[in-house]
Amino acid sequence: MRVRHYSKRTEDTYCTWVRRFVHFHKLRHPKDMSEPEINAFLTHLAVKEKVSASTQNQALSALLFLYRHVIGKEIGDPGDVIRARKPVRLPVVLTREEVKALLAQLSGDKWLMASLMYGAGLRLMECLRLRVQDIDFSRNEILVRDGKGAKDRITMLPESLKKPLAEHLKKVKSLHDKDIAEGWGRVLLPGALDRKYPNAPAEWRWQWVFPQEHRWKNTQTGEEGRHHMHETIIQRAVKEAVGRAGILKHAGCHTFRHSFATHLLEAGYDIRTIQELMGHKDVSTTMIYTHVLNKGGHGVKSPVDLFVAGLD
Repeated sequence: MRVRHYSKRTEDTYCTWVRRFVHFHKLRHPKDMSEPEINAFLTHLAVKEKVSASTQNQALSALLFLYRHVIGKEIGDPGDVIRARKPVRLPVVLTREEVKALLAQLSGDKWLMASLMYGAGLRLMECLRLRVQDIDFSRNEILVRDGKGAKDRITMLPESLKKPLAEHLKKVKSLHDKDIAEGWGRVLLPGALDRKYPNAPAEWRWQWVFPQEHRWKNTQTGEEGRHHMHETIIQRAVKEAVGRAGILKHAGCHTFRHSFATHLLEAGYDIRTIQELMGHKDVSTTMIYTHVLNKGGHGVKSPVDLFVAGLD
């Protein structure tokens, strides 16, 4: 998987599914199993564990990778597997008033991260993985590196966030200078860049925009450094803010991205432009937001409203 440049999360997920598959069949070696065993496992997931269609497909993808690229055995049709039906769901979208109320319940770097996710359409991990050099204040741009599907894209830097973001980076720079003075201040770089440019991990431009509060320590080497903030911290902060704001919708960090696209559509921006800003491969993915515009059922005025208006 690393040779094929799969992400760390995909690597962990696939290994988990392979372990579950082996344990389900009483520790039999995968090379001694084939389509019937895969079919039995996937059916068990759908019938007994009642997993979603996406989860079942994820398990199947992991097993297909195992057999095709690790064991070297081509797998045909898994048989009459009972597939979990994939529901068609609309994304949860907040109104502008709800977004404003939600952001009012956040402060500091949590407010800034949430504002960037909403104001630039960033995914949670895209926001957390921003490095200082990815912010272009002069062009009002944010470069999203290695986004979903291993794609880079450019989105806007909201004008209203430039000043608070600049002030935030001043604090991060002071923290970085302190780490450097104490003999640390190096971050992990993608790929082999740290070997190609040995001094780059300590350079300011490569530092995380949202670093951890405390340095981590390698117990074996004694080295200390900072990774970006863990996603659970902002997820918990947003969840608590949703409750304090009195919002009854099942909203989370990704809801900011859905709201970003929907509000741009409501403002009359072109669907293709929004597709580029969102980083969608196909415009059909972006089209789903046309179904959640704040205009009722497809923008149609209800006949009861016409009737009541006539009485008035």
